[in-house]
Amino acid sequence: MALIKKTIITGAIVSVAAAGGFAWWSKHPLTTAEPPIEFTITPGSGVNAAAQQMARAGVPINPFLFQVLARVTGDAGRIKAGSYELKPDTSPRRLLTQLVRGEFAQEAVTIIEGWTFRQMREAIAATRTLRHETAKLSDAELMAKISPEFKQPEGLFFPDTYLFAKGSSDMQIYRQAHQMMLNRLNAAWEKRDPNLPYKNPYEALIMASIVEKETGQKSERAMIAGVFVNRLRVGMMLQTDPSVIYGMGLRYEGKIAKKDLQTDTPYNTYTRYGLPPTPISLPGVQSIAAAMAPAKTEALYFVSRNDGTSQFSDNLNDHNRAVNQYQRGIARP
Repeated sequence: MALIKKTIITGAIVSVAAAGGFAWWSKHPLTTAEPPIEFTITPGSGVNAAAQQMARAGVPINPFLFQVLARVTGDAGRIKAGSYELKPDTSPRRLLTQLVRGEFAQEAVTIIEGWTFRQMREAIAATRTLRHETAKLSDAELMAKISPEFKQPEGLFFPDTYLFAKGSSDMQIYRQAHQMMLNRLNAAWEKRDPNLPYKNPYEALIMASIVEKETGQKSERAMIAGVFVNRLRVGMMLQTDPSVIYGMGLRYEGKIAKKDLQTDTPYNTYTRYGLPPTPISLPGVQSIAAAMAPAKTEALYFVSRNDGTSQFSDNLNDHNRAVNQYQRGIARP
């Protein structure tokens, strides 16, 4: 009888110790080392397969104990497939939570303000962690899948940093950036100056793209927009070099010549009146805001001071003197 009692007590002690050890293990960091360990849970994996896949990827997990943990917590059937990272100081319990919530490893691609759509496509194509489903699509084919409303993609994608799970489709980035641009554009359109010479939000987007490329100083964006709006109102040509450069396409090699200004293209604002047919870049939120609320100014001209700022003028004589001073080095009388 004493032996049975002793055995029961010993078993109870062992059980309590085991339970305590299991609890300690479930809350104790699996590793404190950098860098994070990447691993993938394949679709259709149960908890056993998931544990084995993690172990094979180098995650210092005990597959048996992890399965026990998943079953005890009721999470064994809730694990989501995808790409993950085991970061330092992650416990088995926290790891299980990641798998249940689908907290996938986050990658990022950054689209820069002022880029063209061609540059955006190049950046996305160079992002190896994306699944490239659009690689063989032309710009027109890509737009047809994203938004039948628009035929040309230029300017219709918001420049920002976009996070995605490793292995996501690149189409996800295009859709997200396009919707973000529409959201930003339409919100700004609702608050626009009511007297602007734009027929619709798309024309405002074209102006924003010009402002984006013309501005060296963020603080001058509203003034630049004010100048171009004034030119539209009085029937002047916009005469903006970035639009001419855009129309040159791959012929542009870093310099713009007098011949280029005289060669007519749909984007040559030295030979054609009004706005170009499409945006010429991906404008950011500040350029969109400037296009919708340009500065109240009489200025019709501006020239670079060669320090990142511009000299604005109300008339051609003052403008020519500014050009002589800042571009030709001729001192003002």
